[in-house]
Amino acid sequence: MLHIFHLVDLVCFSLRSGWHLLCHNLRCAIKYLVLFAYHVRMYIRQTRTNNSSTGEEYFTFRLVQGHRVAGKVRQVTILNLGRHFPVPREYWPLLCSRIEQLLSPQTQFAPIECPDSIETAAQRYFSKLVGRTNANPILPTTSTTSVHNLPSDDLSQPSSELSISSKIVVNNSPDIHAVDINSIELTQPRSVGVENVALHAITQLGLVEMLTRLNVNGVARACIFGSLIGRMAAPASERATWEWLKSQSALGELLNIDFNDFSLINLYRASDVLIKYRKDIEDHVFGTVKSLFGLEETITLYDLTNTYFEGQADANPQAQHGRSKEKRTDCPLVTLGLVLDGSGFVRRSKTFAGNVAEGTTLDAMLKGLQAHAGALVIMDVGIYTKKYRLAY
Repeated sequence: MLHIFHLVDLVCFSLRSGWHLLCHNLRCAIKYLVLFAYHVRMYIRQTRTNNSSTGEEYFTFRLVQGHRVAGKVRQVTILNLGRHFPVPREYWPLLCSRIEQLLSPQTQFAPIECPDSIETAAQRYFSKLVGRTNANPILPTTSTTSVHNLPSDDLSQPSSELSISSKIVVNNSPDIHAVDINSIELTQPRSVGVENVALHAITQLGLVEMLTRLNVNGVARACIFGSLIGRMAAPASERATWEWLKSQSALGELLNIDFNDFSLINLYRASDVLIKYRKDIEDHVFGTVKSLFGLEETITLYDLTNTYFEGQADANPQAQHGRSKEKRTDCPLVTLGLVLDGSGFVRRSKTFAGNVAEGTTLDAMLKGLQAHAGALVIMDVGIYTKKYRLAY
């Protein structure tokens, strides 16, 4: 479009300058058209890919731009759009045109009309093109005020080695700028306070290093942090957390990733990873908390609850009909057990079948806690059955 504007200006100048210059300017115009024809615009390429480990076949999408070099067109991928590219095919040319326009400030006085969803996508991909770096997802440092970029291979280093030392230069001279507040436009506001504090807490607990030792990859770690921090800032389901990460939270910027590139299934898989390594994570976290706060293991709190599934949950063997504490006896249930210390920190959790008898769960939960003699266990009367009354 920028080339067409220049061409129109050239023709108008010819008419104003007189017929004696028309031939010369037309030759320039023809030359300009030839150059325009040689310019290859960006477009979206769909590529079929196979997963080498599972054999799964899927498509990936890339933003490609062509460049003519030595008489030949070379196609260069300028942005990987991932597997879950949401823009319908009929809007691909419009999206590419809008991105090109955003990259050319001279054309901003005549923006391309496009639907809100396409405009949002164009702004997002434009921002990624402008601010793109070669860094992988980052991890928080031990400081609450800064984060930095590290390659994924370096994420296994202790947090003390991740800190970046810098010299602070204090300039006492005034630096005053005038800003027209009516010219300020607020776009995509996001929260960052809870996220920054939570990342600091995650670093203090050593979760980064632990997940790395468990061979959890960078994408899964980012989704785990997103899920954990989402529970702190906006408790909801994985689907609601996914939407929150994409549209309301600045966590992606702190981690130097874009959650819009992830699908909902990534958050579900992150939950599967947490379940798989639940015991390791619980032991590590409680051990770290115990060391940080000097906790004494004198009191153990134990209780059970249950929750229900809206569907049949046929693939879950623990989903069974039982006595629902939410009065949903029409739905299959799963029972959740939790052991806490006297300060309220979680020591262990476990899931049971929805129809389990509460009194039969205590032995499995207390086994391996290594509580010293005389430790006090507080439980609900429904768990304290005749077996335990006779034993203690």
